[in-house]
Formats: sequence, C-alpha cells, structure tokens
Amino acid sequence: METPRAIPDQAVCLELMEQYGMLDNIRRHSLLVARVAETLVGNLHIPADSRDFRPNRNLVLAGALLHDIAKTRCLDGSCRHAEEGQLICEEHGYPEVGVIVGEHVLLSSFTPEYYRRGRFPAREIVYYADKRVKHDQIVSLQERLLYIIDRYSGNLPAVEQRIRENFRRCQELERHLFSFLPFSAEELPHRLLPLAGPGAARIAGTGT
Repeated sequence: METPRAIPDQAVCLELMEQYGMLDNIRRHSLLVARVAETLVGNLHIPADSRDFRPNRNLVLAGALLHDIAKTRCLDGSCRHAEEGQLICEEHGYPEVGVIVGEHVLLSSFTPEYYRRGRFPAREIVYYADKRVKHDQIVSLQERLLYIIDRYSGNLPAVEQRIRENFRRCQELERHLFSFLPFSAEELPHRLLPLAGPGAARIAGTGT
C-alpha cells in the first residue's frame, strides 16, 4: 500500500504562519498566491495522455501558503528565505512541500517538453503564481520583473541578467500554462477562485 503523502492542510499552514511570526503583509501576499495557484489548478484542462500528471491540489495549496514561511526570519539578511523555508517544512515532516518552497524563487530544472504536453508539477504552479503577485496585488510578469530588478539587483548588471533569465523562463512557462486554461494571463485577476477546505473560513476572514 502506498504511504500517504505528508501534506499539511490549510489550517495547519495557518498555524505554521503564526508559529513563525509571519508578518501581516507577507501573510496577505501568501494567501493571494494560494488563490492564484488554486485558480490555475482548478481550471487546467489536462490532455488525456497527461491526466496522471495532474498537479495535486493539496500539495499546490500547501506550497503556496508556505512559500514565504521563512521570509520574516530572513528579513535581516541572515538567511535565504527559500532555502530556510525548505528546512522548516522538512523539520515539520513535509519534505515534498519543502521542495516547492525551496524552488519558488528559482527552479532547479526547467522542462518545456513537459509543459507543452500539459504537465505542470505543483512546483511550477507555485513558482508561477508567486511571480504574478506583487505584495498583495496580481500584476503582469513584466511589472513583477521590473520590481524585482529594482529591489534585488543592487544595480549590478550580472545580477540583473540572472533575474531577467529567470523571468524569461517564467514567461515561457506562462505561454504553455495558459494554452491549457480557458482564459488569458491578463484575465487571471478577474477569474480568481476562493479557497475551500480546512481553514478556509479563517483565510476568508483575513480580508484577502
């Protein structure tokens, strides 16, 4: 018998946000990323030959809710929040979620041949959803790119080039992703689905 996957539900994710002192602005960002991810997964039209590769909704939501779990801890520059977040998830017994958290800034591998066939792992869904949310607003990839360059490049050409290359990959992912969705990337803000499941009432009560 297959061992059940260790995936925290939404209520547990919210408890972890509290435990790690997630700041309100980071929480709002995380909740909106989760709604974007939920909308993508809920609307994906997966081809018949790729249905076994449909992303696990619970895994996507947990990864989205916890992707910035270490952001508050790392604001002083003492750690990298993606790597630290992965460690936190692993410490709590959620290694699969930890991989998503660890790669939400930069994917360790990029496989367009999968995306062209409608195969989008949870990791890619969370990576893309995060790139579409600036603070607590859904924006285009271009707007998010300019913000990231201004905030994190330090006016260093080499760093800016790495950021641009990361977003070039994300733009390619976007093209493939929305070829399997019934709306365009521009329409995403108007197609958001509410979160449902354990903890959803508490999430709705945040005003996001």
